[in-house]
Amino acid sequence: MASQTCPAFIRITFMTDRPVALVTGAARRLGREISLALASQGWAVAVHYATSGTQAVTTASDCSARSAAHTPLAEGLDALQLAATFEADLADEASTRALLPQVAAHFGRVDAVINSASVFEHDDSGSFSHANLARHWQTNTAAPILLAQALDTHLKARAALQGHTTLEAGGACVVNLLDQKLWNPNPDFLSYTLSKAALESATTLLAQALAPAVRVVGVAPGLTLPSPYMNTPEHFEALHRLSPLGRSSTPADVADAVVFAVRNRALTGTTLLVDGGQHLMKFERDFSHMPAPAAP
Repeated sequence: MASQTCPAFIRITFMTDRPVALVTGAARRLGREISLALASQGWAVAVHYATSGTQAVTTASDCSARSAAHTPLAEGLDALQLAATFEADLADEASTRALLPQVAAHFGRVDAVINSASVFEHDDSGSFSHANLARHWQTNTAAPILLAQALDTHLKARAALQGHTTLEAGGACVVNLLDQKLWNPNPDFLSYTLSKAALESATTLLAQALAPAVRVVGVAPGLTLPSPYMNTPEHFEALHRLSPLGRSSTPADVADAVVFAVRNRALTGTTLLVDGGQHLMKFERDFSHMPAPAAP
């Protein structure tokens, strides 16, 4: 057992022997779906949120139930220990740096980071500003890099305390949520797109830098959930059908891809496009600025 003078994030007194995933933006939408999918595979889940505290508690409760249902609990463990909520402002460097150590202190380990939280605000070449770009880059690009860095540091410290001289190859994974529009560009949401393009490059660079212990994988959904910029559910459904397969990605599709990424130890430095083939089509505008297509 680590002495009490050791930092909390490198304790080896595990609360659970199952793998632990930190999912950012996990209270709602895609982050919640990804959290539930991982829990359904027996993972313990750290549910990160910024402002949606009540919804985060619900997600954590649902994750606990699913994780316990997948794998019997070790003696003395309560299902509530299989998920917990963690508040952090990913636009703030100090808050972001503190997040993964807090998760590790609670669970005793972290094995995956899923960077799902994202700022998505409209600007274009006419409305672009330093402030718009900084707001997107802090959360969408810098925070995922800091969390990957923190995971690498945690793994090295954990291995050292366990007396290991080498790290398990591919034993941990970072998954960065990207966007099919990086392969099908249009000029809308300029700062958002730049932040995701930088994160896609960071996926490659971090995969090189953090190997062999940490794999880094991108998952790029297509149009998956309605945005505040869409008019009606019917508008969303019509746009969702605009793909070679006649449907874009669903939340379950994206979550399945994330689960695959964290489990496949030969996968790193690449991106899975989960979009029904939307990246193969040319769209002049972002989906949020497209009218509903005419009925056939």
